[in-house]
Amino acid sequence: MSEHEYTPKSKVGKWFNDRLPLLTLANHLTDYPTPKNLNYWWTFGGILTFCLITQIVTGLVLAMHYIAHADMAFSSVEHIMRDVNYGWLIRYIHANGASMFFLAVYIHIFRSLFYGSYKSPREIIWIIGIIIYLLMMAAAFLGYVLPWGQMSFWGATVITNLFSAIPLVGEGIVTWLWGGYSVDNPTLTRFFTLHYLIPFLILGLVVLHIWALHVPGNNNPIGIDIKKPSKDTVPFHPYIVIKDGFALLMFMIVFAFFVFYTPNILGHADNYIEANPLVTPAHIVPEWYLLPFYAILRSVPDKLLGVIAMLSAILILAALPWLDTSKIRSAVFRPLYKQFYWILVADVLILGYVGAMPAEGLYLLVARIATAYYFLHFLVVLPVLGFKERTTPVPLSITEPILGGSPNLAAVKKKDSFKDQ
Repeated sequence: MSEHEYTPKSKVGKWFNDRLPLLTLANHLTDYPTPKNLNYWWTFGGILTFCLITQIVTGLVLAMHYIAHADMAFSSVEHIMRDVNYGWLIRYIHANGASMFFLAVYIHIFRSLFYGSYKSPREIIWIIGIIIYLLMMAAAFLGYVLPWGQMSFWGATVITNLFSAIPLVGEGIVTWLWGGYSVDNPTLTRFFTLHYLIPFLILGLVVLHIWALHVPGNNNPIGIDIKKPSKDTVPFHPYIVIKDGFALLMFMIVFAFFVFYTPNILGHADNYIEANPLVTPAHIVPEWYLLPFYAILRSVPDKLLGVIAMLSAILILAALPWLDTSKIRSAVFRPLYKQFYWILVADVLILGYVGAMPAEGLYLLVARIATAYYFLHFLVVLPVLGFKERTTPVPLSITEPILGGSPNLAAVKKKDSFKDQ
């Protein structure tokens, strides 16, 4: 932030700014001090904002033509694809946009895990982010049901049935969700209403997320606080804006490839068959971005415990700032943590793979082992590492590694060389 308060020069601007300081806010955002060592992994925050806006705009247009009725939902989607001007493009952007949204959010989350962006004083930012992630999953599932294909119908049946595992009130909740005794027209109407509402809740939380970020400021690849703003930071505009813009352009090229060349590759063929309550698909699976949690759900033999494990796998992330006991934020200076980090990445990918496979034989065994490690990583490995791990020296400031080495690092190296002699 600039050292002086921004004041409009014109009388009209000053009058308006005194009553609604939008101009001061805009100046703050453009002049916001940002660590000068941010890499391209930090651009995914801006990319996610683009994805959210894209989903809301395309969703609003689709909602104008979609009919939330069990008898007409499937045909209304075909009407959008065939008869609405550029309806095919809008739907493909929306459908593939959900996958791009989750791809970007997973990169954003794993970047935070690697560089310790969830640690003090950024716990609230992280918790709001996890709430956004939960709402994204809810919106994605609800949206998956709306085309009213076979996978939509049976996916809704399987997932809503999970609530029946809750003791005493489970059956009542399922009946309330369905609006009857099976997934039918009232279910579709309720799902459409919630799917329309949730993105605006996410938008409000994103504003809170960014607001909370501006209190402690950005984390950075070496995970240390800003010591001298004049040396350690650059203004958000134009430096970070240009960087974010370039990254967004690269992301949009990948996005466009899926939309124009392989728009259905991330979907399921059975969803192009209209929902039929009398015919069950051979293998019911959710979208790819929900597969790791679906694998955790199926890996537990008991229905209630499976639901608890699936929810715990998400909620445990909110407790991460307190489970990770290390004082060092960045994995750059935590060699042992870095190894376990990549094991976790591999574990989540394995869970995603086995989640798409039948829950039997070797797939089920692998899913159970991967599920066990997932929880061990957060509940055992991270707390123990904080006390046992030997970290490497951390630079004294953000600027020193950029400009040719840190006195702190040099002193440690000198000390080590004396020991060797």
